[in-house]
Amino acid sequence: MSLPVRIATLLVAFLAVVGGAVFILIHYLLGGPPVENFTAGVRPDTGAQVSVVMQEDPQNTVSTRPDWVSYFIKSPTTGAWVHTTLFTVPAGSRVNMTILGYDGCTPLRNPYWGRVTGTIGNVIRVNGKPTSLINSWSGCNVGHTFSIPALNVNVPMASPGLTATLCGTSPCTSGPHKVVTFSFMTPRHSGDYIWQCRVPCGGGFLDGFGGPMQTIGFMTGSMQVVA
Repeated sequence: MSLPVRIATLLVAFLAVVGGAVFILIHYLLGGPPVENFTAGVRPDTGAQVSVVMQEDPQNTVSTRPDWVSYFIKSPTTGAWVHTTLFTVPAGSRVNMTILGYDGCTPLRNPYWGRVTGTIGNVIRVNGKPTSLINSWSGCNVGHTFSIPALNVNVPMASPGLTATLCGTSPCTSGPHKVVTFSFMTPRHSGDYIWQCRVPCGGGFLDGFGGPMQTIGFMTGSMQVVA
């Protein structure tokens, strides 16, 4: 093989590697779910309040994974439901969460995840009624959880019930659901805080812990705190 041919072959191989790296960067790192920003007009570390509205659905018909359960976040600017689990809040603030639970029930593997922790007063309200525990072993009444381990926040998501006819198109706009509200304080410093559902909701995966449960944009996400 002549020198020019060798150089041309090496150049093609190099460009192929660079092209693959660019593809991975764009599609897997930069092409992820959008980040919803709840910091606009709010000064950090003032105890100001921000409101985050989410919903969890039995399916996800807006992605290439229609059979995967998923969370959605309501955009604070447009009011539209966005398929993402990434959001930004100010440091030293009170986050008032409202989560609409449209999915069915799954018994918790560990009753610990039915206990409310890390919220203000260690309570949540389910359809307006305060509670500090949802016992999924006494009845099929928990769909998912919203858990931020680093902040000791754990909130079981109440389910509309075992016999409820669940909505079939995401994001859900009608159908039986439970409304869970709670509040917690963010740290007074910047940081990224992973949150996740603790219910083994990855149907078809080993022990239910794969698929949507470990994928950003479905049942796990990140709360970025900005100081």
